[in-house]
Amino acid sequence: MKSRANRLQPAADLAHERQETAMQKLAEQQQRLAKAEAQLAELRRYREEYAETNSGVTVSALLNRRQFVERIDGVIAQQINEVARQQRQLENVRGLWRDAHAREQALGSVIDRYREQERKVEERREQAEIDERMQYRRPAGDFRR
Repeated sequence: MKSRANRLQPAADLAHERQETAMQKLAEQQQRLAKAEAQLAELRRYREEYAETNSGVTVSALLNRRQFVERIDGVIAQQINEVARQQRQLENVRGLWRDAHAREQALGSVIDRYREQERKVEERREQAEIDERMQYRRPAGDFRR
């Protein structure tokens, strides 16, 4: 008959796989967030550099530059929204990983506790066998006929 710990082991293995998958998704989401933040930083640098250039002094050139800066600002706003979306997604994925990790830890603790109980039962059984053998053993030198 399988022990309780051995019967739970497939569930623990599955919990471990789910935790590993969740950890991989967490790492991927962290990379997506970092990429979105880097793109935002690059857009801001580009806007700053473009806004600082003093090319063209005609009204038309100034209007064109202003419109272009406004378009860049719009793209920056979109990228800010994307960064916020990626951050929310990261928190969701992190929560899923935490849950999977907690399940894995809980099952591991239960299995460890069952194994310890089983070990103690086995030790008591072995000790009882030794005690029983010792009880029926003749003392040395006691050969009465």
